[in-house]
Amino acid sequence: MYFNFFPQVIGILGIVYGVLILKSIGTIEVNGQVGFPPQALMPIVLISVGSIVVFISFLGCCGAIRESVCMTMSYAVFLLILLILQLTLVVLLFTNKDKFDSAMGDVIDKAWETDQGRGGVFDAIQKSLHCCGRDSVADYITNGQTPPASCCDGSCLNPLNIYGGCRSKFVNTMSVSTDKAKYVAIGLIGVELIGFIFACCLANNVRNYKRRNAY
Repeated sequence: MYFNFFPQVIGILGIVYGVLILKSIGTIEVNGQVGFPPQALMPIVLISVGSIVVFISFLGCCGAIRESVCMTMSYAVFLLILLILQLTLVVLLFTNKDKFDSAMGDVIDKAWETDQGRGGVFDAIQKSLHCCGRDSVADYITNGQTPPASCCDGSCLNPLNIYGGCRSKFVNTMSVSTDKAKYVAIGLIGVELIGFIFACCLANNVRNYKRRNAY
Protein backbone atom coordinates (compact mmCIF):
# COMPACT_ATOMS: atom_id res chain seq x y z
CA MET A 1 0.00 0.00 0.00
CA TYR A 2 2.98 2.27 0.58
CA PHE A 3 4.04 2.21 -3.10
CA ASN A 4 1.45 4.88 -3.96
CA PHE A 5 2.00 7.02 -0.86
CA PHE A 6 4.44 9.43 -2.50
CA PRO A 7 2.37 10.01 -5.69
CA GLN A 8 -0.63 10.77 -3.49
CA VAL A 9 1.35 13.22 -1.32
CA ILE A 10 2.82 14.95 -4.37
CA GLY A 11 -0.64 15.15 -5.95
CA ILE A 12 -2.03 16.81 -2.82
CA LEU A 13 0.93 19.20 -2.65
CA GLY A 14 0.36 20.06 -6.33
CA ILE A 15 -3.28 20.91 -5.60
CA VAL A 16 -2.34 23.05 -2.58
CA TYR A 17 0.44 24.84 -4.48
CA GLY A 18 -1.88 25.49 -7.43
CA VAL A 19 -4.61 26.86 -5.15
CA LEU A 20 -2.14 29.18 -3.42
CA ILE A 21 -0.89 30.52 -6.76
CA LEU A 22 -4.45 30.92 -8.01
CA LYS A 23 -5.36 32.80 -4.83
CA SER A 24 -2.38 35.13 -5.23
CA ILE A 25 -3.35 35.84 -8.85
CA GLY A 26 -6.94 36.62 -7.91
CA THR A 27 -9.87 37.15 -10.26
CA ILE A 28 -10.84 39.82 -12.74
CA GLU A 29 -14.25 41.29 -13.52
CA VAL A 30 -15.28 42.09 -17.07
CA ASN A 31 -18.75 43.44 -17.84
CA GLY A 32 -20.07 42.15 -14.53
CA GLN A 33 -18.64 38.63 -15.07
CA VAL A 34 -15.94 37.39 -12.71
CA GLY A 35 -13.26 35.00 -13.95
CA PHE A 36 -9.57 34.17 -13.84
CA PRO A 37 -6.98 36.13 -15.86
CA PRO A 38 -4.91 34.38 -18.59
CA GLN A 39 -1.92 33.79 -16.28
CA ALA A 40 -4.10 31.50 -14.15
CA LEU A 41 -3.71 28.76 -16.80
CA MET A 42 -0.69 27.07 -15.21
CA PRO A 43 -2.05 26.77 -11.63
CA ILE A 44 -5.35 25.46 -13.02
CA VAL A 45 -3.45 22.79 -14.99
CA LEU A 46 -1.44 21.97 -11.85
CA ILE A 47 -4.61 21.57 -9.77
CA SER A 48 -6.16 19.36 -12.47
CA VAL A 49 -3.10 17.09 -12.73
CA GLY A 50 -2.82 16.88 -8.92
CA SER A 51 -6.48 15.88 -8.66
CA ILE A 52 -6.02 13.13 -11.26
CA VAL A 53 -2.93 11.83 -9.44
CA VAL A 54 -4.79 11.73 -6.10
CA PHE A 55 -7.73 9.87 -7.69
CA ILE A 56 -5.45 7.31 -9.36
CA SER A 57 -3.48 6.85 -6.10
CA PHE A 58 -6.76 6.22 -4.25
CA LEU A 59 -7.56 3.51 -6.79
CA GLY A 60 -4.15 1.92 -6.16
CA CYS A 61 -4.67 2.12 -2.39
CA CYS A 62 -8.02 0.32 -2.68
CA GLY A 63 -6.45 -2.34 -4.90
CA ALA A 64 -3.64 -2.94 -2.41
CA ILE A 65 -5.98 -3.18 0.59
CA ARG A 66 -8.36 -5.58 -1.17
CA GLU A 67 -5.47 -7.43 -2.85
CA SER A 68 -7.27 -6.98 -6.15
CA VAL A 69 -5.15 -7.71 -9.20
CA CYS A 70 -7.65 -5.91 -11.46
CA MET A 71 -7.66 -2.67 -9.43
CA THR A 72 -3.88 -2.71 -8.93
CA MET A 73 -3.22 -3.24 -12.64
CA SER A 74 -5.80 -0.55 -13.47
CA TYR A 75 -3.87 1.78 -11.17
CA ALA A 76 -0.61 0.87 -12.94
CA VAL A 77 -2.12 1.41 -16.41
CA PHE A 78 -3.65 4.79 -15.49
CA LEU A 79 -0.36 5.82 -13.90
CA LEU A 80 1.54 4.82 -17.05
CA ILE A 81 -0.86 6.78 -19.28
CA LEU A 82 -0.54 9.86 -17.06
CA LEU A 83 3.25 9.44 -17.03
CA ILE A 84 3.41 9.29 -20.84
CA LEU A 85 1.15 12.35 -21.22
CA GLN A 86 3.24 14.35 -18.73
CA LEU A 87 6.49 13.28 -20.41
CA THR A 88 5.12 14.30 -23.80
CA LEU A 89 4.03 17.68 -22.43
CA VAL A 90 7.43 18.31 -20.81
CA VAL A 91 9.29 17.40 -24.02
CA LEU A 92 7.01 19.71 -26.04
CA LEU A 93 7.57 22.57 -23.58
CA PHE A 94 11.35 22.08 -23.70
CA THR A 95 11.54 21.83 -27.51
CA ASN A 96 8.92 24.46 -28.41
CA LYS A 97 9.67 27.27 -25.96
CA ASP A 98 9.78 29.92 -28.70
CA LYS A 99 6.44 28.77 -30.13
CA PHE A 100 4.91 28.76 -26.66
CA ASP A 101 6.15 32.30 -25.97
CA SER A 102 4.80 33.42 -29.33
CA ALA A 103 1.41 31.84 -28.60
CA MET A 104 1.25 33.62 -25.23
CA GLY A 105 2.10 36.88 -26.95
CA ASP A 106 -0.74 36.27 -29.41
CA VAL A 107 -3.16 36.05 -26.46
CA ILE A 108 -2.33 39.65 -25.52
CA ASP A 109 -2.37 40.78 -29.17
CA LYS A 110 -5.87 39.41 -29.68
CA ALA A 111 -7.09 40.89 -26.39
CA TRP A 112 -5.78 44.31 -27.40
CA GLU A 113 -7.22 44.12 -30.93
CA THR A 114 -10.61 43.09 -29.52
CA ASP A 115 -10.77 45.64 -26.73
CA GLN A 116 -8.54 48.50 -27.99
CA GLY A 117 -8.21 49.75 -24.42
CA ARG A 118 -11.89 50.58 -23.99
CA GLY A 119 -11.99 49.46 -20.35
CA GLY A 120 -13.11 45.85 -20.80
CA VAL A 121 -10.97 42.73 -20.92
CA PHE A 122 -7.68 44.54 -21.47
CA ASP A 123 -8.21 46.88 -18.54
CA ALA A 124 -8.77 43.82 -16.34
CA ILE A 125 -5.55 42.27 -17.68
CA GLN A 126 -3.66 45.50 -16.91
CA LYS A 127 -4.95 45.47 -13.32
CA SER A 128 -3.96 41.84 -12.89
CA LEU A 129 -0.50 42.03 -14.48
CA HIS A 130 0.32 45.64 -13.53
CA CYS A 131 1.10 46.56 -17.12
CA CYS A 132 0.04 49.17 -19.69
CA GLY A 133 -0.94 48.76 -23.33
CA ARG A 134 0.05 45.96 -25.63
CA ASP A 135 3.70 47.02 -25.93
CA SER A 136 3.72 50.24 -23.88
CA VAL A 137 1.69 53.30 -22.96
CA ALA A 138 2.44 54.53 -26.49
CA ASP A 139 -0.33 52.23 -27.76
CA TYR A 140 -2.91 54.45 -26.06
CA ILE A 141 -1.27 57.66 -27.24
CA THR A 142 -1.17 56.36 -30.83
CA ASN A 143 -4.91 55.66 -30.65
CA GLY A 144 -5.56 59.15 -29.28
CA GLN A 145 -6.65 57.74 -25.89
CA THR A 146 -5.77 58.74 -22.36
CA PRO A 147 -4.08 55.90 -20.45
CA PRO A 148 -6.50 54.47 -17.85
CA ALA A 149 -5.74 54.40 -14.13
CA SER A 150 -4.83 50.69 -14.40
CA CYS A 151 -1.75 51.75 -16.39
CA CYS A 152 -0.11 53.46 -13.45
CA ASP A 153 1.09 52.90 -9.92
CA GLY A 154 -0.42 56.09 -8.55
CA SER A 155 -0.76 59.21 -10.69
CA CYS A 156 -0.33 58.77 -14.44
CA LEU A 157 0.99 62.33 -14.62
CA ASN A 158 4.33 60.99 -13.41
CA PRO A 159 5.97 58.96 -16.23
CA LEU A 160 7.86 56.89 -13.64
CA ASN A 161 4.55 55.51 -12.37
CA ILE A 162 3.54 54.07 -15.74
CA TYR A 163 3.88 50.30 -16.12
CA GLY A 164 5.58 48.53 -19.02
CA GLY A 165 3.81 46.72 -21.85
CA CYS A 166 1.48 43.78 -21.18
CA ARG A 167 2.79 41.55 -23.95
CA SER A 168 6.31 41.18 -22.58
CA LYS A 169 5.04 41.02 -19.00
CA PHE A 170 2.58 38.22 -19.80
CA VAL A 171 5.12 36.24 -21.84
CA ASN A 172 7.70 36.49 -19.04
CA THR A 173 5.13 35.52 -16.39
CA MET A 174 3.98 32.47 -18.34
CA SER A 175 7.57 31.52 -19.20
CA VAL A 176 8.57 31.49 -15.51
CA SER A 177 5.42 29.54 -14.58
CA THR A 178 6.09 27.05 -17.36
CA ASP A 179 9.70 26.53 -16.27
CA LYS A 180 8.54 25.76 -12.73
CA ALA A 181 5.82 23.44 -14.03
CA LYS A 182 8.35 21.54 -16.18
CA TYR A 183 10.62 20.69 -13.26
CA VAL A 184 7.69 19.81 -11.00
CA ALA A 185 6.42 17.50 -13.76
CA ILE A 186 9.84 15.84 -14.09
CA GLY A 187 9.87 15.08 -10.35
CA LEU A 188 6.31 13.79 -10.55
CA ILE A 189 7.21 11.57 -13.52
CA GLY A 190 10.04 9.99 -11.51
CA VAL A 191 7.76 9.25 -8.56
CA GLU A 192 5.02 7.92 -10.85
CA LEU A 193 7.51 5.61 -12.59
CA ILE A 194 8.53 4.12 -9.24
CA GLY A 195 4.86 3.74 -8.30
CA PHE A 196 4.15 2.01 -11.63
CA ILE A 197 6.98 -0.50 -11.11
CA PHE A 198 5.87 -1.29 -7.55
CA ALA A 199 2.23 -1.62 -8.64
CA CYS A 200 3.18 -4.14 -11.33
CA CYS A 201 5.28 -6.10 -8.84
CA LEU A 202 2.45 -6.10 -6.29
CA ALA A 203 -0.13 -7.22 -8.86
CA ASN A 204 2.18 -10.02 -9.98
CA ASN A 205 2.78 -11.17 -6.38
CA VAL A 206 -0.95 -11.15 -5.59
CA ARG A 207 -1.69 -13.12 -8.78
CA ASN A 208 0.95 -15.72 -7.95
CA TYR A 209 -0.27 -15.96 -4.35
CA LYS A 210 -3.84 -16.61 -5.47
CA ARG A 211 -2.68 -19.19 -8.00
CA ARG A 212 -0.73 -21.08 -5.34
CA ASN A 213 -3.74 -21.06 -2.99
CA ALA A 214 -5.98 -22.35 -5.77
CA TYR A 215 -4.08 -25.64 -5.93
